[in-house]
Amino acid sequence: MFINPKRVIVLAPHTDDGEWGAGGSIAKWKESGSEIYYVAFSSCQESLPAGMAPDTLIKECQAATSVLGIKQLIQLDFKVRYFTDDRQAILEEMVKLNKSIQPDLVLTPCSTDLHQDHNTIYNESLRGFKNRNLLGYELIWNNIHMSTTFFNSLETRHVDLKANAIACYHSQEFRNYHNATFVQSLARTRGTQIGSEFAEAFEVIRLLS
Repeated sequence: MFINPKRVIVLAPHTDDGEWGAGGSIAKWKESGSEIYYVAFSSCQESLPAGMAPDTLIKECQAATSVLGIKQLIQLDFKVRYFTDDRQAILEEMVKLNKSIQPDLVLTPCSTDLHQDHNTIYNESLRGFKNRNLLGYELIWNNIHMSTTFFNSLETRHVDLKANAIACYHSQEFRNYHNATFVQSLARTRGTQIGSEFAEAFEVIRLLS
């Protein structure tokens, strides 16, 4: 099921989380014919550098997901850093998505992600998609440790597409890891762990057979 899922839902607490955590795998699965649904739970207006338009990250997310070939983009507007207050509403959105899309695979932040919004998405995904395969993606700046129990090998073109998608987020260029060198280095590190040139690592949260 993980090798060639028919329908994948990517749960991104904030715009760009999905690309960082699974951009290469999204490109690989899309290439193989998977339907990819990307759900951004917040436009993060409060996190934008001063002077930028409020819809900056919305537009950047649209451009980035387009690079990855994603046609099903769902943009919600929960307030950044306050997801815990909206836990029930977030869960209800997930329940609706589960019923309407019936995914084979759901990607969510890993269980050890320290960000409060990411942790809320992880916890509610356990409830909202309790009968689905669940993988947790890594955002290493938020993890003290992570159980890397599933590796998805990637080709150079998948890593390049991931880097190109991330490059669409011009508003985030002030971050020291926001560059193609970091993207490739992490993919190469994960690939080395499994004898491949490139890979992405995930936490197996739930595996159904």
